[in-house]
Order: sequence, then structure tokens, then C-alpha cells
Amino acid sequence: MPKLVLSMDGLVLKELALTKERTTIGRKPDNDIQIDNLAISGHHAVITCITNDAFLEDQNSTNGTYLNGQPVKKNVLRNNDVIELGKYKIKFLTDGVKTGLSPSEMIDTAALKPFEMPGVSTDVTASAAGPAPTETQVVAAAARHQLEQAGGPAAAAERLGVIQVLSGANAGRELQLTKSMTTLGKPGRQVAVITRRPHGYFITHVEGASFPLVNGKAIDAQARHLNDHDIVELAGVKMEFFLRG
Repeated sequence: MPKLVLSMDGLVLKELALTKERTTIGRKPDNDIQIDNLAISGHHAVITCITNDAFLEDQNSTNGTYLNGQPVKKNVLRNNDVIELGKYKIKFLTDGVKTGLSPSEMIDTAALKPFEMPGVSTDVTASAAGPAPTETQVVAAAARHQLEQAGGPAAAAERLGVIQVLSGANAGRELQLTKSMTTLGKPGRQVAVITRRPHGYFITHVEGASFPLVNGKAIDAQARHLNDHDIVELAGVKMEFFLRG
């Protein structure tokens, strides 16, 4: 069972096993870990445990939350990670060391030329938003037909879906799901499509021997409805789906 070790200046102040889904940290007494210091916000940060994974999230604190010396808003926790809140440090420990996820790319290929026939090369022009992806996704026309049938006509949802990357080289990046279809994953390894429908967002497996995970469970061949704050794991990268607006 994972646990947290709170310390200051090398002196251990408290140890807490993560037995709850949500563990709160802050200055107010209703937190699971109370740190009575003015540098700590009333509700400073929260750690959420889903299946075998734990995620650290800053709660819009005044002085910020740091993980291994870097400011974070939301990030996956790994064994021996150190959370820093002012002068206080909280070490995250698991029963066994888990191998870290290797960085892999999250590719939004729907913005390029999706669903082309195999063998067609695509030239990608860099945009002002950042460097262009180095790989493009190619899906057979039959797969396109199947996905279009599943997705139906595009329509604007009342709230915009957003994907936030939680692990890997692109941790912290956000991708707004404004298109009727958005392709995610790594070609040749695992690819899925998120379709935007009038009644919500759905994820469908496209490529790869294994199916994407949603909240730790593999989806099946059918389109799977995404709920607010679902955790998606695709091509070795953990992402959070949430609704904005």
C-alpha cells in the first residue's frame, strides 16, 4: 500500500498510508494531512488513487505545489517522488518500485490528414502552436467507414472535452477535443479515436494488439462513453479526460 512521509529539514513529522481514494493536504484542520503554516493554502493539494496509480493535483494554491523540484498542476506519482510545499517535503513510497513509463508521443493526427489509404505520405507543416508531429497516422478506408458509423454526425456538445497528459514527455499538455474525431496514440503501437457526439464523447480502439484502458479497465470493441475525469491509458501514456465550460 502506498504511503506518504511528511518531513521538514530532514525530520520526519508524520507517516500516512494512502487508504482513501482522495487524500487532501493543506493548512485547514479538515485535511488528511494538516500543515499548520501560513505558506500552505487552506486546501493546498490532493492525491487521488485510482486502481494502482496515484495522481498529485495542486488546488490552485497561493505558493504552488512542486514535484521533484518542478512546479506541477497535476501529475502521476512514482515511487520515491518528493512533493514540496514551502519548507515541507512529502515523500511518496510504494510497496514495490514500479518501472516508470517510457516517454511516448501523443499524436493528434486528426489535425493532419487522417484516414488516408496506406502508402500515402503526408507532408506536415509546422504551426505556431509548436513543432509538428514526427509521425502521421494512416488508417485504411474500411476503418474510417467503421468509425464514422460509430461517431455519427458531428455536433457541438454543451461542454468542451479536454485531454490532459499526466505522464511521459508531454505531461501537462492539454488537447481540446473540438473536432468530430480526434486520433490519439502512437502509430504501430496503439491508436484510438475520440468521437464527439451530441450526447457526449466516446473512445474507440483503432490499432494495436491491446485495447486502451479507462480507469484501469480495458475497453471492448465498442465505442466507450467517456465521463468527466476518466483516466485513459493509451500507448504507455496516462491522460485525464474532463469537461470544460
